[in-house]
Amino acid sequence: MALSFCPLRLAVGAFCSHPSARFFPAMKKYLVEFIGTFFLVFTVGCTVIPPDAGLLAPLAIGSSLMVMIFAGGHISGGHFNPAVSLAVRLRGRLTTTDLVPYWIAQFAAAYVAAWCIQYFKVTGAAVPFAIGVKAALLAEFLFTFALAWVVLNVATSKGTVNNSFYGLAIGMTVMTGAYAVGGVSGGAFNPAVALGVVLMGLQSWGNLWVFLVGNFGGAAVAALTYKFVNGDD
Repeated sequence: MALSFCPLRLAVGAFCSHPSARFFPAMKKYLVEFIGTFFLVFTVGCTVIPPDAGLLAPLAIGSSLMVMIFAGGHISGGHFNPAVSLAVRLRGRLTTTDLVPYWIAQFAAAYVAAWCIQYFKVTGAAVPFAIGVKAALLAEFLFTFALAWVVLNVATSKGTVNNSFYGLAIGMTVMTGAYAVGGVSGGAFNPAVALGVVLMGLQSWGNLWVFLVGNFGGAAVAALTYKFVNGDD
């Protein structure tokens, strides 16, 4: 005979209806964003700091982003980039409630990655922008636009839903940008990477604004362009 009163069922029901029950699934997304951003920034530090810096560094960085997206994209969307999170929010595929925690997870991951790098590398003095601030700002804007544009089209568009190539497309966009303008701006295209680079001593704090303005600006324009081209999709 069925029991009319079940303490266990009552307890489970009370937990599921409590606001904290909705917090734990969200924490999984934030943890995935932390992990992916950590390994991206850590790979940047390991491959661009001498003596190991070389022509294959952009390939390693793009590949690290690609595999992390394939690993965690189904959980968090695989942003691993505060500028990409902004673009996805403006596109309407990320809630305002999640945006700030995503940013916290991503920037925290960059800080931890930069801290870990000190055990692997000896960093040198900050390297100035090769051909000036204006060129660096434009380079960061253009390829962050390209990155956000690719993310929105391959990972959020109805026309490419459930595709199996999105991680490769996004990772190779970063690789392409790093090869194209890495010598101009450093090729961050990501405010979290920029923070990590500054903390590693590869860029000065005075140049951080170039990355923040270029990256967030490029992502915002990409989102607006996507909505103009695709409408509400």
